[in-house]
Amino acid sequence: MTDPAVTAATTSRRQSPLRAILRMFRVTLVWVGLFAATAWTFGALWFDFPVKVLRHPLAVCFVLGALAALFMVRPVWRAKAGLAAVILAVIAWWFTLRPSNNRVWQPDVAQQAWAEVDGNMVTLHNVRNCDYRTDTDYTVHWETRTVDLAKITGVDIAICRWGATSICHPLLSFRFADAVPVAISIETRKEAGEAYSAIRGLYRQYELIYLAADERDVLRVRTNYRVGEDIYLYHTNVTPAAARERFLDYLASMNELRQHPRWYNAVTTNCTTSIRTQHKVSQRLPWDSRLLVNGKIDQMLFELGVLATDGLPFAELHKQALITPAAKAADQSPDFSRLIRENRPGFRP
Repeated sequence: MTDPAVTAATTSRRQSPLRAILRMFRVTLVWVGLFAATAWTFGALWFDFPVKVLRHPLAVCFVLGALAALFMVRPVWRAKAGLAAVILAVIAWWFTLRPSNNRVWQPDVAQQAWAEVDGNMVTLHNVRNCDYRTDTDYTVHWETRTVDLAKITGVDIAICRWGATSICHPLLSFRFADAVPVAISIETRKEAGEAYSAIRGLYRQYELIYLAADERDVLRVRTNYRVGEDIYLYHTNVTPAAARERFLDYLASMNELRQHPRWYNAVTTNCTTSIRTQHKVSQRLPWDSRLLVNGKIDQMLFELGVLATDGLPFAELHKQALITPAAKAADQSPDFSRLIRENRPGFRP
């Protein structure tokens, strides 16, 4: 007969490598989580601490204090517990920061679009229509426009690309049978003197804004005035009825932001995720990593059958969707919206 003690010892030896691996995994996970939380907390203090003169010194002191505690305090779990307590306190404070509609804004985001809906008639206030001399030198015009929901014919999507291939900026443009398109762009609402930073976008640095604009403004500034940006314009297979519903979703979001400002966040509340979350859960696109790292969102929409293709494969559709040369040629033409669509897949009669 086998000695039970020998059997137990053999089993223990067999299990010990697995236990060691699991323990190493747990330890590694704790350290990685602690490092990530420490890095985030450093950023929260560096960017968001309310007393500007103390932001950078406080953030540096936090990191130095964390390193000192981890190297000097024993047992090490005490250092980890203390650091975790500080991080949780910073998180609790950070969530008390509130967005505002009352700041000294850059001129191109100084006004918020909002809408009045009366049956089929929609009055859009603060539709932006800038006259550009350069991308930073412009005269802003805020217009009031009236559109008829019964005359909505569809929705197009414009994809703005620049140097990075993994990130893009999508804009939706709603088309009407008796009016020029209304383009809507979800962006950061920057204060005077601010510039966009992807790192700052992870913190509470920018409010969210829904810009309603003329295509000669919001598309042309990217194709004709900003260096290195291109626009790809696609027609969608969205029906007029569905386009109307999407348009009303946007109007509801605009009006909500006017009453209750929200923070922009580069991961959770950005130009792409905000489009998805404003829809009812049952009507949202299925989750896809390309909604977050959105540089291939047009390819995703192609695969889902959202884009009108005229039977073209994606590579050719993408090539023909580039409107930058046409936009440069159309420039200030009152026929800008028609000219950038002329003879393109999905837009042909």
